[in-house]
Amino acid sequence: MSTLVVLGAQWGDEGKGKVADYFAKDADLIVRYQGGANAGHTLIHKGEAFALHLIPSGILFPDKLCLIGNGTVIDPKALEEEISFLKTKNISVEGRLFISDRAHIIFPYHAVIDQALESSKTKVKIGTTGKGIGPAYADKIKRIGIRMVDYLEEGLFKKLLDDSLAEKAEILKANGIKLDQYRDQIINNRNSDIEFLQPLITDTSIMIAEALKNNKKVLFESAQGSLLDLDFGTYPFVTSSNPISGGACTGAGIAPNKIKTVLGVIKAYTTRVGEGPFTAELEDETGKFLREKGKEFGATTGRPRRCGWFDAVIVRHSIRINGINHLLMTKLDCLSGLDTLKVCVAYEYDGKTYTELPASRTIMDGAKPIYKEIAGFKEEIEGIKNFDDLPKNARSYVEFLEKLLGVPISFVSLGPKREDTIPLNKSLNLF
Repeated sequence: MSTLVVLGAQWGDEGKGKVADYFAKDADLIVRYQGGANAGHTLIHKGEAFALHLIPSGILFPDKLCLIGNGTVIDPKALEEEISFLKTKNISVEGRLFISDRAHIIFPYHAVIDQALESSKTKVKIGTTGKGIGPAYADKIKRIGIRMVDYLEEGLFKKLLDDSLAEKAEILKANGIKLDQYRDQIINNRNSDIEFLQPLITDTSIMIAEALKNNKKVLFESAQGSLLDLDFGTYPFVTSSNPISGGACTGAGIAPNKIKTVLGVIKAYTTRVGEGPFTAELEDETGKFLREKGKEFGATTGRPRRCGWFDAVIVRHSIRINGINHLLMTKLDCLSGLDTLKVCVAYEYDGKTYTELPASRTIMDGAKPIYKEIAGFKEEIEGIKNFDDLPKNARSYVEFLEKLLGVPISFVSLGPKREDTIPLNKSLNLF
């Protein structure tokens, strides 16, 4: 059994795409198991930056199979645009990219509802991308969603579409939608979508099972981060799916006992996009330094990310709920130039110390960080190929976090390229 789950152990944007790309070279099958085009990851391939949103990172390797699992929600137009973009770069997906027949579809009305709800004065502002992800997942939970397999059956699709539009008629009309014209437009879109979608749609869970049966190496790739998990994240400021390792089981169709290794990706500091609590956030010159040094702007939205010190409370939480075996730290190089580094080791609220992540919204809103300080380093370290060649204080920072978290930091990344990743144990095989 050779399976590896790569996931984010913070609030996303940890560099999972680059990490998945790094391990994809050793995998036979790469599977994206949740989320939609709200996720974005930037990869450096042959010196060129690629921003992918739905398609797994392994697509840049010509001999890899890539699957989009049933746990995702897919906007056909966004997927077609991504495929077209890859074709302009001479990267073909034909015979290599497949979509679960059970994956749910995002329609234009989902984006209308998403944006309307986000701008509503009566609803808590989450900071979504407005791409319709949440409303599509809501339809799935309400059992009125439309899956890829339903999209293929024209008669059934039209009935399901009519039911869905009827259920949403009030909010759509309130946002200036003329339902008859809207329906016709969606049906016309469907007719053009089917041509490119039909060859891609299959039961991907069977493909995964066959791969495992034949001792193939399977990489499962999450979107977002564990602290955005619908159940175990900082609710309600979360995504609408389960980025945690358990999400690979429900989002790809594999049993829990088929997962061998879980790799958590952590940034050397902490970032967050959108609303929600962020105990270690820095709204000062250091926060600005991290944003500029780390180029902390969203690949999907371009929004500046909120930046702060490393938060060990949220990472320990991620380690526990995911069963993380190994950690990979990205952007250690972005800490270069700071005299002192701080690590949030616990929270304080109303005189009480919390070393585990509280579920209480009240506590999370008012919690203050408890920091430990460690000496920083001035040397520029991007491009260094061996851990032992790093400055002493940079190594000490990694070792300090490893001891604090109780899980080995087995890889350190010092730049955006695939080859900037340093294995601390060269004989380690995660598959």
